[in-house]
Amino acid sequence: MEYVILVDENDEPEGICEKLEAHQQGLLHRAFSVIITDSQGRWLLQRRALDKYHCGGLWTNTCCSHPRPDEDTLAAAHRRLQEEMGMTAELKALQPLIYLAKFENGLIENEYDHVFWGQTNQPPVINPEEVMEYAYRTVAEIEADLALHPKNYTPWFRMLFNRLKKVS
Repeated sequence: MEYVILVDENDEPEGICEKLEAHQQGLLHRAFSVIITDSQGRWLLQRRALDKYHCGGLWTNTCCSHPRPDEDTLAAAHRRLQEEMGMTAELKALQPLIYLAKFENGLIENEYDHVFWGQTNQPPVINPEEVMEYAYRTVAEIEADLALHPKNYTPWFRMLFNRLKKVS
């Protein structure tokens, strides 16, 4: 069973909760998103595995997840980057994002999302249980595809991209 850290709007811990229960009830919890670029400034996107509990088959940032109780958020970001994409990179913390997204299956993402940015040319070695494919895309390519096909992307990625597209 996986647990998430429940937090308030200032990211102060308020307890722990089973992950699925937190998403069923829409409880605010700590999460993180990692964005990796290559030396050409292209963003490394992943397409989530089809059997993910929500947003399966949608494109999103390089990786994302939740720190375990008593796990440092940056350490968790490094762990998941390795677990999902088989890669390592130095990560820099950016301004966090709080977002709420409701899904067709009844689950609710209510997350205090720590955002990390990194750059590497190390090739991904994807975990097929987490990721069905990956692609490197320029900001212009992502922007154009988002305009035409926004439903092909996770809600949190759409928010992150609009906020961070000028960083790369």
